[in-house]
Amino acid sequence: MRPYTPKDNVQKKAYYTDRFWVAPRIPEEPVPEGSDYAEDLAAVKKTCKVLNAYIQRGQLVIYVDPEENVTALKTLKEERGYDMLSELSAVDFLAERGGFEVFYQLLNLDAARRLRVKCFVDENQAVESVNPLYRSADWAEREMWDLMGVKVNNHPYLKRLIMPDDWEGHPLRKTYPLEGDEFAQWYEVDKIFGKEARDIIGPENRDPGRIDRYDTERFARLGHEVPRGAPAEMVDKAEETPISYQEEEGVFLIQKLSEENSEVLDKRR
Repeated sequence: MRPYTPKDNVQKKAYYTDRFWVAPRIPEEPVPEGSDYAEDLAAVKKTCKVLNAYIQRGQLVIYVDPEENVTALKTLKEERGYDMLSELSAVDFLAERGGFEVFYQLLNLDAARRLRVKCFVDENQAVESVNPLYRSADWAEREMWDLMGVKVNNHPYLKRLIMPDDWEGHPLRKTYPLEGDEFAQWYEVDKIFGKEARDIIGPENRDPGRIDRYDTERFARLGHEVPRGAPAEMVDKAEETPISYQEEEGVFLIQKLSEENSEVLDKRR
């Protein structure tokens, strides 16, 4: 039998002690001298000021001023062969540091080497577009502006990419409510019917996992079907009906489709 554990003072003892546990940061290692990453770092230091540099998970991370982001990337592309910008985004540090950490993930295809350039921008500070250097930055910078609110100067077409043009706020900020603020909850109602219809229609339900069993058009119980558009009262009163399958027609359809596919495959061969 398991030994009995006294339950004295159980209300004052937390069962889980890691509720506010914060994972430790990944170790930051010094850049080894004489390595390829050391040469990359030396090339960047010749053209701009490097605030910090270290190796993390086998990759070189370089911190620069936001005003010199284009200069650093141009040096790495033209002199060190980092021809691909595989990722570009920002991390929300508004509550902790009052701004965003913008990062550029670079790839050297010839040497199979990855490198990350970071810069910190304040909430109302803009960063220069790197679209002239990397065409892959076009939509990435638009998404960063749309969802995070990081301004990008000299972008060829900076407008929202995912949210509507008239949307208020930036949904990927940590301060943005999970189910949207008041503007988000009433967006479709206000846009289609006007604010005067709020009392009649009610706020928009922004929970994608919610299922309303009284919605007869989008949710049906097998064996208890009701006519389309029937009132909600009929859902509970619907009698159970047997479920029937047309097996012969189904088998014939499967055979027909398989025959057609085989003919297509024979033509391709």
